[in-house]
Amino acid sequence: MLTEKENYLKILNGEIPEWIPQYNYGVLSKKVDSPINMAVRPGFLNEHRKPDGGTDIWGVRWVPTYETGNMMLPAPGEFILTDIRKWRDVIKAPDISNIDWEAMAKKDLELLNIDRSKTAIHFGTHFGYFQTVMSFMGFNEGLCAMYEEPEEVKELMNYLADFYLTIAEKLIDLYKPDIVSLTDDTASELQPFFSREMYVDMLLPLYDKHAKFGRDRGLPITMHNCGRCEDVMEDLFNIGVRGWDPAQTINDLVGIKKKFNNKLVIMGGWDGRGRLLAPDVTDEEIYESARKSINTYGPGGGYVFAGQFTGPVDDPVTIRKNAVLLDAVYELGHSFY
Repeated sequence: MLTEKENYLKILNGEIPEWIPQYNYGVLSKKVDSPINMAVRPGFLNEHRKPDGGTDIWGVRWVPTYETGNMMLPAPGEFILTDIRKWRDVIKAPDISNIDWEAMAKKDLELLNIDRSKTAIHFGTHFGYFQTVMSFMGFNEGLCAMYEEPEEVKELMNYLADFYLTIAEKLIDLYKPDIVSLTDDTASELQPFFSREMYVDMLLPLYDKHAKFGRDRGLPITMHNCGRCEDVMEDLFNIGVRGWDPAQTINDLVGIKKKFNNKLVIMGGWDGRGRLLAPDVTDEEIYESARKSINTYGPGGGYVFAGQFTGPVDDPVTIRKNAVLLDAVYELGHSFY
């Protein structure tokens, strides 16, 4: 029998797996032997990610939200950049010339506390160029800047890219990851925040530079992008992306699967909405939602279930729902092929 890691990599390589696995967003069925994936990122870039929040390397203060299971967002009303034309005066990359990269990589890997023969490591350095600029400016000012001063935004994003690509170059062969991960949430539930043309002009060339680390080493490449972002999937596929999470159901996932077959892995295909959000939703209703997703996207391979209920970490309703959902995915997924 394959390990979780072997089964997952088989899917990303376009093969039919032994079972449909659960992507790891932090909550898994207790029946799962080990998580299929864990993310490794440079420790000094994540020091602000503490239970009570903190300030990142750029000066953005992040605060946790209890209702979302302590996910963090930039502190409301405290944006650090108000005029994109003055970004050079505000945004300063930290000095990384004295970092002991080998020591940091060793520590970062030890903190994962995983068996690498069973769990695949995703490597990424940041949460997206679009999202980073929005964290500096907020969506109102940030989106206006993209339309009013596109060249300034591109120069800022390229400045960020030079910094993050340098870090990636230093660390990728020390981490020896199994997967290269790209991240950027560029869409709302209903539509992208901006046009495909702007996406291709501003962002895709930067993603391509990160993807090259994977292409050069023969590693699978995945993309995290929430919301209705199907319009850019072909562009991402063309730079080597072979897995997309969380692949939310607002997208035409059936059409995506038909177009790419199992060459672009749908890592998602489930959303907690409607009746599923009710506190009194039954175990049977939750089970049926998992069955529907697996039966829809599982045939022919190219599918990893990704999804969970989000709520306070100590909320008994959220805990119950996730236990039912993920146990259902384990049972249905292991008997599917």
